Amino acid sequence: MTVWRRSGLSELRPASLDIRTEELRDLVRRSREVVLLAAVTGAITGLFVRYFEYVVIELAFDRLLHADWKWGLIVPGLGLTASALILRTVGAGASPATSDEYLRAFHDAEYPLRWRAFIARVAASFATLGSGGAAGLEGTSMYAGSTLGAIIQRRLPASFRGADYRTLLVAGAAAGVAAIFKAPATGAIFALEVPFRDQMARRMLLPALVASASGYLVFVALSSTDPIFSFTDDERTVSLFQYVDLFGAIFVGIGCALGARLFSKMIRMAKAFTLRPLGFRLVASSTVLSGLFLVTRIITADGWDPADGESLTLGSGYEVFFWLFESHTVWILVAVFFLRMLATAATFAGGGVGGVFIPLVVGGAIVGRGVGEVFNTVDPTLYVLLGIAAFLGAGYRVPLAAVMFVAETTGQPGFIVPALFAAVAADLVMGEVSITTFQRTPNSKT
Repeated sequence: MTVWRRSGLSELRPASLDIRTEELRDLVRRSREVVLLAAVTGAITGLFVRYFEYVVIELAFDRLLHADWKWGLIVPGLGLTASALILRTVGAGASPATSDEYLRAFHDAEYPLRWRAFIARVAASFATLGSGGAAGLEGTSMYAGSTLGAIIQRRLPASFRGADYRTLLVAGAAAGVAAIFKAPATGAIFALEVPFRDQMARRMLLPALVASASGYLVFVALSSTDPIFSFTDDERTVSLFQYVDLFGAIFVGIGCALGARLFSKMIRMAKAFTLRPLGFRLVASSTVLSGLFLVTRIITADGWDPADGESLTLGSGYEVFFWLFESHTVWILVAVFFLRMLATAATFAGGGVGGVFIPLVVGGAIVGRGVGEVFNTVDPTLYVLLGIAAFLGAGYRVPLAAVMFVAETTGQPGFIVPALFAAVAADLVMGEVSITTFQRTPNSKT
């Protein structure tokens, strides 16, 4: 039976209409609060990421890169030692995980992201990345944003009554990725795409977009809007592609998927190695990093003199991109590909704190350049970009974010059609393998 209520205008209307109107007003009010708090979370994350990058890169890593080359033999090992001690003391035994912490918190409402572990992981990442560990800054940036977002949301229960517990967690993660790469769309898509295999967490799209935009704006206001990958005038030619490039893209996708499967296995083995006694794994990892660094310096030198070589196993790998556009034989590309993968695995085996996003990007760039050499292309840029999209998309199972990442960070639109071929081929060959074990399949409960 419908209950009618008399309005102030002496009209009759159902009481259920008043209830629905009030519910709609409450929804609009909470939506405004979500957007506002997502923007605040993004701005705080962008500020953190800017100064995190400044300390790691400008105050530490750049000095190592331009110092006497022999420092590269010992400094990464010292950084791993410092990182392990920080995690054990400050973090009370916290793990070196960063992106995986976001995934665990996303899928488990009871999983805590706490201040003490946050401080320890950030400090340990300073030690790892500033000393030349072969990992990326995006892992810590994403983890920091998600932790800050989760902590903010926990302290605002009244404003978020009825909201998904992951709202600001996702917003902060998106802002962290958006800021470190100067790529707001990539940040939002990656944070939504990475928790699952072949699916997206669509319900948090609006706060993720808002946080990504605010994080990006704060970051570039304190740095610059220049893309993280830039090309010379001769290299800015990726506007058209030939039909043969579509076949090349398929080969790029297959090669990247095989490489990503191998890399994923190496990373899982490296993480399992952290269960070994602390002293043993630090000595082993530091020795491996020193050996890889020396070998890389020798094979990239004109006269096999390490003093004239390149330090391509140090840092996240941005220096590899400049090196790639020089003339190299295929065997040198293959050697650097494996040396970089081994350096990243050794960094994580030693308990280093960082991300694998950029190491995946570097691996894809090398594979793409190698396939481009086989197809005898006059423009290596296209194949480098295809490799980045395919390797990253396959490794993290995020094809959409991978394509968007290359588009935003390079400003090169001509690769998108062949990139679809590369991404599909890579995804098919990759199967169910992922670089992280904390992703869930689409039919898993969240």
